[in-house]
Amino acid sequence: MFLPKIFNLGNAFKQYFEIVPAYSEALKDEVYRVRHQVYCEDLKFEPMRPDRREIDEYDARSLHLLIRNVNTHESIGCTRIVRTNPENPQHPLPFEIACTHALDLSITDPAKLPRQSVAEVSRLAVISRYRRRKGEATKTVGISDEDFGTPDLPRFPYIPIGLYIGTIELARLNGIDTLFVLTEERQAAHFGKLGVEIQTIGSPVEHHGKRIPSMMSISGIITNMRRMFRSLYRTIATDIEDGTP
Repeated sequence: MFLPKIFNLGNAFKQYFEIVPAYSEALKDEVYRVRHQVYCEDLKFEPMRPDRREIDEYDARSLHLLIRNVNTHESIGCTRIVRTNPENPQHPLPFEIACTHALDLSITDPAKLPRQSVAEVSRLAVISRYRRRKGEATKTVGISDEDFGTPDLPRFPYIPIGLYIGTIELARLNGIDTLFVLTEERQAAHFGKLGVEIQTIGSPVEHHGKRIPSMMSISGIITNMRRMFRSLYRTIATDIEDGTP
């Protein structure tokens, strides 16, 4: 990647974007409407809803995030952290159902981990005019090498990275230390470029395309975060703190 060492990612981010934890019902509605735009209207991964809100049975026990344009106040992307069921902690997370026969239990057995400190990232989405590049009409969000520009014209994929970092901080604040995710192989490689260690824990499954079950350590990501990303992390952590009731 071609970021100048003097470039402050946090200052640049807050000129254009803000991360908003969606605790209120009004903010959750914004999340569901962004998801409907992406998953139902655009990609048609899910059926259309009459109220234009994409919502499922996991949302009631999930933590939600929005990313907004600070100039227009438009909600442009979202993600969620699905927590285990507090009344039945051993009830599987969505990926555990999708990957029943794909997980390599010699690497990790999610059912044997402290269930209150594990969760799953899902429903990561960015509305089309903020994400679409050639060949990516069927992607919910993406990062490519081109997003980092060239030595002469560096740039940075603020929207997806903002959502990833926001998810990490929101998980930390809620006592979650292990996050699971179904991700594309290409996306997993880009996590590595950002200094995020993501560990494959099974074989690929079909879930709107080929997805790989993976896991991340929240404390490990924060401890080993590259220096160049720390100003961005601090900016997003402040946004989340300001938005927490």
